[in-house]
Amino acid sequence: MDLRAWLTDWRVLAVALILAGIAVHVVFRSFEAWLRRVRMRARLARAAEGEAGAAEWLEGLGYEILGAQIVANYVIWIDREPFTVGLRADYLVQKRGARYVAEVKTGKLAPRIDTAATRRQLLEYRVAFDVDGVLLVDADARRVQSVTFSMLE
Repeated sequence: MDLRAWLTDWRVLAVALILAGIAVHVVFRSFEAWLRRVRMRARLARAAEGEAGAAEWLEGLGYEILGAQIVANYVIWIDREPFTVGLRADYLVQKRGARYVAEVKTGKLAPRIDTAATRRQLLEYRVAFDVDGVLLVDADARRVQSVTFSMLE
């Protein structure tokens, strides 16, 4: 079969188009995965910078840093079966005899108390770490907010 006949055969053309589509798909997916990794590394680097700066800000506000990346466990009972939950918080701090968990957030949404995930995380920290309160540290705005949950106070 000569080249002209080969190119005009619809089956060959269909296979070529399918292979080209697969190749474009693979290249696009690979690019997407690479872009996700780059963005994730940038977010992690930004968060690490925010955490490092937060310790200085907290100390400048009179908080004593008792620990960083502190771990706590608590038990939830489900149908009389224990389920242990492990947590890691950014800082345990103290000021005027009161102990707080300080959670450092970066970005537009995470440092906001109206963000459900942040609110739930702070409530869980308040209970699990048995502290007097929690602090929401907005690393980008350099703001520290004391968060109180009325049902626990």
